[in-house]
Amino acid sequence: MSNTALLLIDIQNDYFSDGKWPLVDQEKAAYQAVRLLKHFRDNNLSVFHVRHLSDNTEAPFFAKGTSGSEIHKTVLPLKEEQIFIKSEINCFKDTDLLQALREQNISKLVIVGSMSHMCIDAATRAASDYGFDCTVAKDACATLDLEFDGNITPAAQVHNAFMSGLAFAYAKVISTDEAISRT
Repeated sequence: MSNTALLLIDIQNDYFSDGKWPLVDQEKAAYQAVRLLKHFRDNNLSVFHVRHLSDNTEAPFFAKGTSGSEIHKTVLPLKEEQIFIKSEINCFKDTDLLQALREQNISKLVIVGSMSHMCIDAATRAASDYGFDCTVAKDACATLDLEFDGNITPAAQVHNAFMSGLAFAYAKVISTDEAISRT
C-alpha cells in the first residue's frame, strides 16, 4: 500500500461557488476529496498537491497573487506534503512531480480534483503513459457546462464523457468509497 499516493489537482478557491470560475458540484467533489485525503493521512500514505497559477494578471481564474488561486481550505496541505505549481494543463509538464513520485517509489495514483475534462484528463493520461497504475475517484472530480459550436453540453455529460474515456484505457474510474476500500 505504501506505493500508492493521492494526487489532488487544482482544488482551488476560484472553482468554488464564490470563486471566479465556479464548477458544477465543486463542493460535493471537494467533500469526497476530503474523505480520501483523511484516509490517506490516517494510513500514512503519500499525498501530493497540485496548484495551478497563471502569470497572466488578466487570466479568468487562478491569477498569481489572488485568493482565488489558493488551495481551498478543505484540503490544505500539511507541511510534509509536497505542492507542485503548474501553469499548464498537464501537471507533469514543467514540474518536478514525476521525479518526486519516482523518488518515493510510487507506482499507483488515486487522482482527484478539477476540471474533469482538462487537468484530470491530462494528468491521468500522462500518469498512465509514465507507467503508473491510475485510479480516478469520479465523485471527487468536477467540471462545468461547456459550449461548442452554439451548443451547451451540461457538466454531468462532460464529466461522464471524460470519465468513460479514461476508464476505457487509462484508469480505474470508481467512487470514493471504492477507492477508500481498495487502499
